[in-house]
Amino acid sequence: MTAPFAFRLHATDGAARTGEISTPRGKIRTPAFMPVGTAATVKAMYPEQVKTLGADIVLGNTYHLMLRPGAERVAELGGLHKFMNWPHPVLTDSGGFQVMSLAKLRKLDENGVAFQSHIDGSRHVLTPERSMEIQGLLGSDIQMQFDECVKLPCADAEAERAMRLSLRWAERSRKAFGGEAGRAVFGIVQGGAVAPLRIESAKALVDMDFHGYSIGGLAVGEPQDVMLAMLEIVTPHLPEGKPRYLMGVGSPDDLLQSVARGVDMFDCVMPTRAGRHGLAYTRFGKVNLRNARHANDPRPLDPDSSCPAARDYSRAYLHHLVKSGEILAMMLLTWANLAYYQELMAAMRAAIAARAFAAFRQQAIADWAREKNGD
Repeated sequence: MTAPFAFRLHATDGAARTGEISTPRGKIRTPAFMPVGTAATVKAMYPEQVKTLGADIVLGNTYHLMLRPGAERVAELGGLHKFMNWPHPVLTDSGGFQVMSLAKLRKLDENGVAFQSHIDGSRHVLTPERSMEIQGLLGSDIQMQFDECVKLPCADAEAERAMRLSLRWAERSRKAFGGEAGRAVFGIVQGGAVAPLRIESAKALVDMDFHGYSIGGLAVGEPQDVMLAMLEIVTPHLPEGKPRYLMGVGSPDDLLQSVARGVDMFDCVMPTRAGRHGLAYTRFGKVNLRNARHANDPRPLDPDSSCPAARDYSRAYLHHLVKSGEILAMMLLTWANLAYYQELMAAMRAAIAARAFAAFRQQAIADWAREKNGD
């Protein structure tokens, strides 16, 4: 018999929470950061590296995998876990965000979205039912409802229209998901930056009894204080006994502030994308290795890091690799960034368990200022 999907809280400190999600493919320690493996790969990383850094789960992208290599092909080859050599939990997004942001031509109606592939111009239709079918073919452990995400700022009327459509699509997604043991489906709270819409969306999704609840439509152009205000409004209306996932977020400070407001799960391309463009995240703040001031600097990014990329290579060498366009620069900096993100999540889990999160949060913010101040 397949083990059920479950979530258990271990400790709280204020609104911050630490716990554990159980799936048949393994446990996910929360707060958790999910490295983004858009096309069945975390760019510039080996799967075993990603796991060794402390990641319990990665994210795959329904839109991209649907277009290439195709969900049916992945299923024929044994499913996404086998295909990408990652036997641990995988979350797939619904494809809705990419349809909105990447497709050259699209037509949205009650049924779903018809769009043109950004790869070859081929025509496709994505509906709540087809999104859930694709995610099922991929074999992901946590699947997302199909929704419409709007960019902020936007008119309240537009936020309301998209929220209500997303709720109707949530009902269809929940029905299409079925009830396969061990797998989960999450609803997505929408509503722009309008508090009553966010609350209405959250309450309606809770009534549909999803396995977890995501907060979507944030980190899409609004300032951080707006995002945090929406979290403070939404999280009290979500069940304490189910995971809360803030989609597409974010910077180390975004993670810290969102955990303080009760969020359990995150994903973002920021650490991997930054690594490919010469930017490192460290305990001491951001380090732009393109900057000429690093050309003669023999120091590593962090002499006390557990990650060899951050500990064993000089800033001068990393600067040289970046300026030379060497692939190794992308590999090392992506490695260092993902290591720091996982170290940050582990430290937050420990601080919450010790009821010392407020002090940890204050110290982390002070430490990030050191690189900026040249310390």
